[in-house]
Amino acid sequence: MSKRAGRWTTTLSSKPRFLGYATNVGPEEGKGMLGQYYDSVQTDYMRGLFSAEQAERLYMREACDHALAKANCLPTDMDMFIAGDLLNQIVTANFVARDLQIPFIGVYNACASIGDALTLSGIMIDGNYADKVLISVSSHYQTAERQYRYPIEHNIQRKATNQCTVTGAAAAVLGYGDIGPQITHLTVGQVVDYGLKDPNHMGAAMAPAAADTFLRHMADLGATPADYDLILTGDLAAYGKTLFTHLIRQAGFSLGNKYQDAATLIYSQQQQVNAGGSGAACLAVVLFGYIFKEMAKGRWRRVLALATGALFSPISYKQGESIPCVAHAIVIEQQ
Repeated sequence: MSKRAGRWTTTLSSKPRFLGYATNVGPEEGKGMLGQYYDSVQTDYMRGLFSAEQAERLYMREACDHALAKANCLPTDMDMFIAGDLLNQIVTANFVARDLQIPFIGVYNACASIGDALTLSGIMIDGNYADKVLISVSSHYQTAERQYRYPIEHNIQRKATNQCTVTGAAAAVLGYGDIGPQITHLTVGQVVDYGLKDPNHMGAAMAPAAADTFLRHMADLGATPADYDLILTGDLAAYGKTLFTHLIRQAGFSLGNKYQDAATLIYSQQQQVNAGGSGAACLAVVLFGYIFKEMAKGRWRRVLALATGALFSPISYKQGESIPCVAHAIVIEQQ
């Protein structure tokens, strides 16, 4: 029997659960509006280590260890480790996988990498190819700035449309159980490119991809925004969030007060973050922290999370190419 619901969406009949999940963030993230929801807030971006890249690995490793402990599991209980980050060759995930010694699949869709991890783990468990899967994503302000823009020591003037890469990591154990949020549907998006070329305006580049996946998801399920208690995009930030809302309205949908964007929630207005947050950890720490804890309290029962990613390369940008983008939709329910 096909598990497809329309052209783009997969129905997970077994509804894999989040058996344990953890968030581990940096100092500024802890000072933001959601600081009380994170499992761990660090006081040092560098974590006392030689490089920011080493620090990012520690953020991810600690998040994985915490998620495993909350699920009452050991690394040897996992059938698969699926992880990703923003760095070349996803080196953060690679080194953490080396330490954990779990069969490993590395994923990369930029800031939408959490969507990759959730999709692959959900399909594996629903298809009985795995019983338990550990997933994780991370990002770090200093490592991302150095790779994609300029080292922070250069003190480059940032534009209002710039976003601040979230420092932190999130991890979760998915499998079968009696309690915990469940994944019920997955919509894998296609690459959308409106020809935008400004790496300082990622939210505007990603918004059309988010809208495209959202509309395909709605069409596949015959759904409307009224079928969800919350619609959450990953890191469109202030400008992309406005554009996404406009595109959805043009398509005949009204999101009302059900729509939020993780990038606009993670920091307070008093923090100097320009348009808001970004990074592979952005949606993940908001989802596994704030959203899941509020779902457990009964605030929301059915959430549509849209992981958004700008597939930006400094090399292709310098060659005059535009910024292709992608978004994946995941339906999460609290029974």
